[in-house]
Amino acid sequence: MPTNCAAAGCATTYNKHINISFHRFPLDPKRRKEWVRLLRRKNFVPGKHTFLCSKHFEASCFDLTGQTRRLKMDAVPTIFDFCTHLKSMKLKSRHLLKKNNNCTPTGPSNLKSNISSQQVLLEHSYAFRNPMEAKKRIIKLEKEIASLRKKMKTCLQKERRATRRWIKATCLVKNLEANNILPKGTSEHILPTALRRLPLEDFKILEPDQQDKTLPIV
Repeated sequence: MPTNCAAAGCATTYNKHINISFHRFPLDPKRRKEWVRLLRRKNFVPGKHTFLCSKHFEASCFDLTGQTRRLKMDAVPTIFDFCTHLKSMKLKSRHLLKKNNNCTPTGPSNLKSNISSQQVLLEHSYAFRNPMEAKKRIIKLEKEIASLRKKMKTCLQKERRATRRWIKATCLVKNLEANNILPKGTSEHILPTALRRLPLEDFKILEPDQQDKTLPIV
């Protein structure tokens, strides 16, 4: 004897004084699978004593030729009130969420939350806990920038001094070649390409200017 309906949200129960009939799930696997699909219940598996009430079938699904109301062989349930069921599920979810929020998390869940916040801080190292920490970080970065500028200035000064030495050495070699003290072509072997291609007259112009400028490399 059926006791209640298996449809989600349906509160119909068996009562011999009410004109509602109950119907078992089909034995045919294909039809049975179709009924389960239309029922939209997650992980639902009907048993021998699982029934659907007549509220979920259209009038054309019934065979009324006999003394009892029977379903036709191709009848499928198509009438469901899923909205009511979903609303009740939402209310239950809200109540559960509110209950969880009122409880103070303890144990492993609290530890997991702390670990998660630490991971966020590590991944976003640019985010500071307070303004003082940000100010300290800015001062540190300003000092690093000043140190790098000082190093860059030192490197430029070394470059200018080295360039002046090369110009002086080039002038000396070319003068020695011009006075036939060194063999012709000596500058081709000992001077950089950018310097040995310049004529001696250009070096006389460039040498005084190197007190404050760097020779452009071409």
